[in-house]
Amino acid sequence: MKMTVDARGLSCPQPVVLTKKALEEQGVSEVLTIVDNTVALANVSRLLETLKLAPIVSQKDNDYYIDVVKTESLEEIGPQENLAGNTVIMLTSNLLGNGDPKLGTTLMKSFFYSISQLEGSIKSLIFMNAGVMLTTEGSEVLEHIKIMESRGIEVLSCGTCLDFYGLSDKLCVGLATNMYTITERMTENSKLITL
Repeated sequence: MKMTVDARGLSCPQPVVLTKKALEEQGVSEVLTIVDNTVALANVSRLLETLKLAPIVSQKDNDYYIDVVKTESLEEIGPQENLAGNTVIMLTSNLLGNGDPKLGTTLMKSFFYSISQLEGSIKSLIFMNAGVMLTTEGSEVLEHIKIMESRGIEVLSCGTCLDFYGLSDKLCVGLATNMYTITERMTENSKLITL
């Protein structure tokens, strides 16, 4: 069966995630992904290259058509890397990276969308300092954090940080916690990623 993924107008990493999900569908032997920019074309092509699949790319007007035939299951193609195991992700800012705040906000939204789509076992998300702004009213990533919490991922926000920013009564996902619990989570797990 052939599946079409119309990813026109979608920002990174949505075209990649949607293409990967289509390839993982049972009974799908061919996927046609349509994108409308060269960044999405490059990202989807890189995914397919990683999966050892050879796409046929064509262009019509401003759209790119990426057609790929799946000759074997993704499990046979090779192991998929993800954040598996006892991974704790600690976020100390409401922006991803340094530099322009608008870009930092865009990157953070993209990051949370991406990790909410991963299959794996992230154990905890810890939010400290300005990172607590991501778990409170007005956060643009609340939906993604709630999805992860519904899958059993622990979501912890520093109570002292919430108080400092005047956000204690605006927490929308997870629990407020203390430095002792945060330190426990950081030291008891084999993987700690700090952003």
